Amino acid sequence: MELDDSKALSGGVLPVVIIGNGPSGICLSYLLSGHIPYVSPEGTHPNAMLQAKLQQEPHLSLLEQDLEYLCEGLEGRSSNQVAVLFDSLLMPGSDFGLDCASPLLWCYEPERAIPHLVLGKGPPGGAWHAMEGSMLTLSLANWMELPGLKLKDWVRDKRRNVRNDRATPAEIASYYQHYVTQMGLQKNFVNSTTVTSLHRITFKDASPSVWEVQGLQRRVEAGGEDMELPFTVCAENVVLATGTHDTPAWLGVEGENLPFVCHSFWDLEVAIADGRLDHTSDPVLVVGAGLTAADAVLATHHHNTPVYHAFRRSVSDPELIFNQLPKVLYPEYHKVYQMMTQQQHWLGARVAGSGTNLVPRSDMSLSCSDSYPGYVSFPKHFVVAFKPDHKCVLEDEEGHHTILNISMALVLIGSHPNLSFLPKNGQSLGLHPQEPISCRRNPIDVDPYTYECVQEPSLYAMGPLVGENFVRFLKGGALAIAVDLARRQRAREQSSPQRLRLSDALYA
Repeated sequence: MELDDSKALSGGVLPVVIIGNGPSGICLSYLLSGHIPYVSPEGTHPNAMLQAKLQQEPHLSLLEQDLEYLCEGLEGRSSNQVAVLFDSLLMPGSDFGLDCASPLLWCYEPERAIPHLVLGKGPPGGAWHAMEGSMLTLSLANWMELPGLKLKDWVRDKRRNVRNDRATPAEIASYYQHYVTQMGLQKNFVNSTTVTSLHRITFKDASPSVWEVQGLQRRVEAGGEDMELPFTVCAENVVLATGTHDTPAWLGVEGENLPFVCHSFWDLEVAIADGRLDHTSDPVLVVGAGLTAADAVLATHHHNTPVYHAFRRSVSDPELIFNQLPKVLYPEYHKVYQMMTQQQHWLGARVAGSGTNLVPRSDMSLSCSDSYPGYVSFPKHFVVAFKPDHKCVLEDEEGHHTILNISMALVLIGSHPNLSFLPKNGQSLGLHPQEPISCRRNPIDVDPYTYECVQEPSLYAMGPLVGENFVRFLKGGALAIAVDLARRQRAREQSSPQRLRLSDALYA
């Protein structure tokens, strides 16, 4: 769909605009398009308490029920109660390895749809289109699917088997893009858009303020010219579903802007493809102990390029992601964990009486074993500085420095959302308003049962912005928002039955 100022402004006020077209936005669009979940008369849930609650008003859809009441007593792997509830209803007993049928029955009721637009920078699927395409996803494949279309059925149609019940990011991105088409959601999606401003405005008739969304849409004109044209859309409610993969996090140390210091896995891919890295290169320094850092270690080690691996935590820290993953399901990450544990930098190699240790390129043996030649880990080390002569200074917890000669550095310590279209990058919306928005440290503060921002009425947030990184749980945010928006729509229709709906111009 294409937008421009004249069409958007002539269309009146849209009930909902969703900023972000990843799995969060797609799932919410599915619910708002009239796909309504009910409890099937034949359906049963293994949780007897939840089953009893679901049977109290079986004639009501899930969008009409009291989520807080249904959530009471439920436990799961998410801190968001609605996420635990919806995950339990979609995949009962999955945490215990059970393959129980969902008690939900999905009915298409287009008369209950809420008009909305989903704005995204690229094709539907969001950041999944930008992820490395050959690695396997952390989650099981069925945990990545959205309501109404089994991922395994879609894969079977492509005549391909899912390896180890997991899929590649490229497959998941393709699935999400196909999902939008299969479910008939295309009319709601506006791709190739960048939102530049989001603020409240009040019309002259003194009606309640609405949100004005401004941005640019990239289009290819008839002559082949690539242009960015402005658009404006007004909405009663806005949902932030942008994810957090936009801006890589930086260490904030001296020399981090030097050309050999990179902050993206893709920079490693390019260096390998260009032949700039091989077994004769100085080691690549990977900074970070998350899964992207582990992928970088695996890719570098696979190409026989030596690797230094520095991270702040101890290898025995229970918060380390590798200590939370089953070995059978994630053998490649268990291999990285073994490397981190078995081949640690040997502190005894430091010159006696010296506060600094220079590790030469020719000596990768300063470790406890040699099971993984060409790899050395530096647990509980911090980067102090990068130097123009391709040196990096590390510091351990005792204040001792180690100098490394490196070919390139990959700082892979997470990322931040791009909320530049909000005042102060949306900082005022966080749990800690004095800090930048961060998935782990400072998520957006929302009502736990509606996902409405505490600081901004009619502004919602979901997915990684509220601390939910896994697709299986972010679907709960879509349910919570859909329930609240449906409640508001029912209240409006009761108070003003003749209320004018959105002009069809927006869907032309």
